[in-house]
Amino acid sequence: MTATGLEHTTVPADTGEVTLLIARRVEPGHEAAFERWAKGILDTAAGFPGHLGHGFFRSSGGDAPWFLVHRFRDAEACRTWQESPERAAWFADCRGHHHTEIARRKLTGMETWFAPPGSPRPAPPRWKMAISATLAIYPISVLGSLFLLPRLTALPLLLSSAITACVFNVLMTYASMPAVSRLLRRWLAP
Repeated sequence: MTATGLEHTTVPADTGEVTLLIARRVEPGHEAAFERWAKGILDTAAGFPGHLGHGFFRSSGGDAPWFLVHRFRDAEACRTWQESPERAAWFADCRGHHHTEIARRKLTGMETWFAPPGSPRPAPPRWKMAISATLAIYPISVLGSLFLLPRLTALPLLLSSAITACVFNVLMTYASMPAVSRLLRRWLAP
């Protein structure tokens, strides 16, 4: 799949943010009409309060689905969009586009680290996610204590804490959590 229009690429922390992932199958020959419809509905959703961004992923070909992704500030913002007359109007006007929804997942917080887009599997139990996150943050904490924190002692507490949080977050998001979730894949989702 290739991504177009992906506006946010960071993984949300467990702050109540909601990621809505929708998979749709498009009949051959109707891709252009579907793409116009999808772009319209994504752009409309982007104007709603609490909408944090969206993504659009084309099919990899054949029978593979297309994916639409929305991120919302919280469950209430997601519900406002889902129940809106604007969204209903887009679905009322999708005749001739020949597409059907085949899957829908609502992800919150840390689930986004453990549930790859398009996966039909649910996220693992929270206790398994907590153990995985602990295993991921532990080496970062040890290495940070040895190498980063001693170099920040001359800085004001708020600044050194901000630098530490930023470095830890980047390492967790792009290195440690992906590695741990790969290593524990069979245990997380047997």
